[in-house]
Amino acid sequence: MDSGRSSLSNLVEVTGAEPLPPPLLSTKPVPWITPGLNTRLLCLGGLRGVTFLLRREGDDKFLEVAEAPKDRQATFPVHRAGIYSCSYRTHASGAPSEPSATVTIEELATPPPPTLTLNGGFAGLLRPGSSATLTCVAPLSGVQFQLRRGEDVLQVPMASTSPDRLFFQLNTLAPGDGGVYTCRYRLPEELALWSLDSAPAELVLSDGTLPAPELSAEPATLSPEPGTLVQLRCRAPRAGVRFSLVREGAGQRRVHGLLSPAGTEAHFELRDVSAVDSANYSCVYTDTAPPFAGSAPSAPVELRVDGPLPKPRLRALWTGAVTPGRDAVLRCEGHVPDVSFLLLRSGEEEPSAVAWTTDPSADLVLTYVGPQHAGNYSCGYRSNWPHSLLSQLSDPVELQVAGGARFRGHIEAPGLCPDSTLLQGCPFPHLLPALTLA
Repeated sequence: MDSGRSSLSNLVEVTGAEPLPPPLLSTKPVPWITPGLNTRLLCLGGLRGVTFLLRREGDDKFLEVAEAPKDRQATFPVHRAGIYSCSYRTHASGAPSEPSATVTIEELATPPPPTLTLNGGFAGLLRPGSSATLTCVAPLSGVQFQLRRGEDVLQVPMASTSPDRLFFQLNTLAPGDGGVYTCRYRLPEELALWSLDSAPAELVLSDGTLPAPELSAEPATLSPEPGTLVQLRCRAPRAGVRFSLVREGAGQRRVHGLLSPAGTEAHFELRDVSAVDSANYSCVYTDTAPPFAGSAPSAPVELRVDGPLPKPRLRALWTGAVTPGRDAVLRCEGHVPDVSFLLLRSGEEEPSAVAWTTDPSADLVLTYVGPQHAGNYSCGYRSNWPHSLLSQLSDPVELQVAGGARFRGHIEAPGLCPDSTLLQGCPFPHLLPALTLA
């Protein structure tokens, strides 16, 4: 038996009464334009050798037309803000396909801010002489980064593993190195503007030389009911200091909150407590002026909250049945930040989508939706610190897929999925069962 690949069959005529299914429209690299940035729109269809059409909302005619004689996609440069969609047609006199989902392009005078995280995303309580890593992540690649403390630009050792981020290494920290840090970026073009500043990341240093504060809980019970409010009060010997609430678990001490009250007492609130809040808590205070001394930690307060993590809410960000070929986005709204969200289809053990975020909610995306995606979906979230816990599952949301589409015109049947011999490898597998051969 010949194990080599066979040659393509003769052309067949494929016809049908329903319109061509929509392509997928996405942005490269970001959904905004700013001076010096070459933003593009990528329109991906299911067939080779078609003509792609780009439309901007409010314009009567197609904005641009691009032929793709040997490809399934076309790229369009974008110079104006607006709401865009794309479609395609198989021949000049043929009707265009259903339009893609719209993409909104904004025009920004200043690039949006990057994100800045400390020590892998979690602020720790550090001692002078130790080291810390600040990671600045931009929304696009190939930019120049800058780390600042206040208005001062810092020149520190840097490293990178990806063109969209930079690691700033702070070695042998001195007492005065604590405080608020920000980062920003700019495009490498001459006269490019710096982005907005990132949200601040605060570095807490304490040398442990000042007397320890006192930490107490209200209500006084150390086993509060799930969903209740717990207030942790930290009292220092004097006013004018910066308080840090520290949470301990899995051999790590992380700063859970920071306050600078006018008096000698800081009130930290834990709202809607659940099992994930079970931990040992302590507090410290630090001077905000030279010599930047810090206290020893308070005696710990141990909180234990029983019961499962509360279930999240799952919402579909669409109405009605999903058109084949489009993305389906489901928003999972939880109660706890810094968790992994899981989207689960009824009857399946492996998650259909996973997302980690520092926010208490996340968008979970099913791409290139077809009939094989129909079913009931639920979501949950997993906390990995200070201990691994999985929440209850949300109430289910049903995903319905609109009926199959049929092609009209002349195409090469093998070209539907030219890069794969398996149905699972086809970006538009839902098109295959809908074909009607003449």
